[in-house]
Amino acid sequence: MNRLTDNKIVLVTRPTRLADLVIRFNTVSQARFYVEHQGADFSDYLREDQTYHRALRETQAALAQVGRVQVVERSFLPNFVFAPGDTVVALGQDGLVANTLKYLNGQPLVGVNPDPERWDGRLLPFRARDLPEVMPEVVLRKRPTHSVTMAKAALNNGQSLYGVNDLFIGQKSHCSARYLIRSGEASETQSSSGVIVSTGMGSTGWLKSLLTGAAAITKSAESVLARQAAQDLFKAAGEKGKGNGRTRLNVKTEFAWDANYLFYTVREPFPTKTTGASLVFGRVTTETPLILESRMAENGVIFSDGIEQDFLEFNSGTQAVISIAERKGVLVE
Repeated sequence: MNRLTDNKIVLVTRPTRLADLVIRFNTVSQARFYVEHQGADFSDYLREDQTYHRALRETQAALAQVGRVQVVERSFLPNFVFAPGDTVVALGQDGLVANTLKYLNGQPLVGVNPDPERWDGRLLPFRARDLPEVMPEVVLRKRPTHSVTMAKAALNNGQSLYGVNDLFIGQKSHCSARYLIRSGEASETQSSSGVIVSTGMGSTGWLKSLLTGAAAITKSAESVLARQAAQDLFKAAGEKGKGNGRTRLNVKTEFAWDANYLFYTVREPFPTKTTGASLVFGRVTTETPLILESRMAENGVIFSDGIEQDFLEFNSGTQAVISIAERKGVLVE
């Protein structure tokens, strides 16, 4: 077979919901019994699984015409070694693209949507049927790409972790995280439910949720307090207050994927005699990294892009420097 490249094409896959259920319950029949016993529609699990594997077969066939294909399941990414000349294809949801990108160092990544009727696919511009046309341009490095700024957490013990959408620094459980936070010349000890550092690619995700929630709570609280004060006045005058106090916000948080800065947000800071809440939001740049020192005896963690299983321990004595990563992600357009 005359292939266009001798370098590998690495196809990254993820298990479907049905596959996860079979791992848990051993057989499809037992999985069906469990799902239907809960009152859910098991046929949707079957349709999703069939559609994914149909796209997988089509994708593998298209890639085999271009080069050597190696299939890697998502859970093996932390220990997989990508060669500099590899081309990478992710077949799954947006999260799989982000989770794959942080393990790459300049290799182009092609996002393929296996089920466009089910997944919007903001990071999945291609379908399996597009690959015969797209992949020759990709392996010859003639296809347009988009540069993606990543975040990096570097610990004082030599470990590091990259994030494509965001980094989370805090407690593994729902307990409060305690740490010293430093940005530029300012620093304070904090107790919160964690610190989130967002990239441009992640700015429409967790960052938008955090800022929308904070703005909505503030606006609603002001409205409720003002309404209560008005009602008290009306009551004194023998009248009834009006208005439902409803609020609707659309907080715009998006910034460029290749921006030379990140944003950090402290979630639910709790001020006490020994902890503050003044450093709760700001920029992270190469010149001004965010520095965090753990004050947690145990269960302190740093993970990225929502993958809690792949984490760094962040316990007492550990210092984390959060900054812009020295390498960029490369997404094929």
